[in-house]
Amino acid sequence: MPTWQVILLGLLEGLTEFIPVSSTGHVLLAGHFLGFNSTGKTFEVLIQLGAILAILTVYAARLLDILLKLPSDKRTQRFVAGILIAFLPAAVIGALGHSFIKSVLFETPMLICIMLILGGIVLLVVDRMAPEPRYHDAMDFPPSLAFKIGLCQCLAMIPGVSRSGSTIVGSMLLGADKRSAAEFSFFLAMPTMAGAFAYDLYKNWSRLAPDDVTGIALGFVTAFIAGVFVVKYLLGYVSRHGYALFGWWRIVVGAIGLGALLMLRA
Repeated sequence: MPTWQVILLGLLEGLTEFIPVSSTGHVLLAGHFLGFNSTGKTFEVLIQLGAILAILTVYAARLLDILLKLPSDKRTQRFVAGILIAFLPAAVIGALGHSFIKSVLFETPMLICIMLILGGIVLLVVDRMAPEPRYHDAMDFPPSLAFKIGLCQCLAMIPGVSRSGSTIVGSMLLGADKRSAAEFSFFLAMPTMAGAFAYDLYKNWSRLAPDDVTGIALGFVTAFIAGVFVVKYLLGYVSRHGYALFGWWRIVVGAIGLGALLMLRA
């Protein structure tokens, strides 16, 4: 693993994990064109731990407040239950489909490009035409809404769809405003990404060489630094400007990637 490639991919992970452009799609496409190969595609999954710690760092005070209120405050209990309910569909499907996802979907760059483009179009349409919001605070999402958002998250098993994109679009279509949709996506990322990290590490630990561990550690640190920056400023940005920029970004990246793949095949 060349160091500059590890740092570049770590930056991509941290900068794109929490915006609806598909961090996995970006990292896999970049790795494909760079000729970057990791053992069992574990690098691409395990560096997400850096992004998880970025949320924990930025939201430390908020998380502590939730933890302190959890034993006695019903609103907080409902919120935590909603996050766990939303996490369950992806946990089940991710575990059952792990082998197919890693060996087939992760190895199909053409699919990633197509999903980037399609997801960009969907994001532009929803950003402009989303229903009038009924929910303005992620803490007030009812369990039934959380479960539906969790089902939407399952679409992100296809690289290029975007975990944050599927949950944010799903939330907005179901009546959440832009800010609360992004915030719920942040909180849902914690168990989802931690679960993906733990399961992938369990499945591939015996295959990792010392060089793999060193590269993953460097990618993790880079992703953490970039992730902190994004988490700190994203909510304010989407509240003011929406998601159109990310929709266009997806379309441009997907189109460039698709064009490059077709040229290489010609």
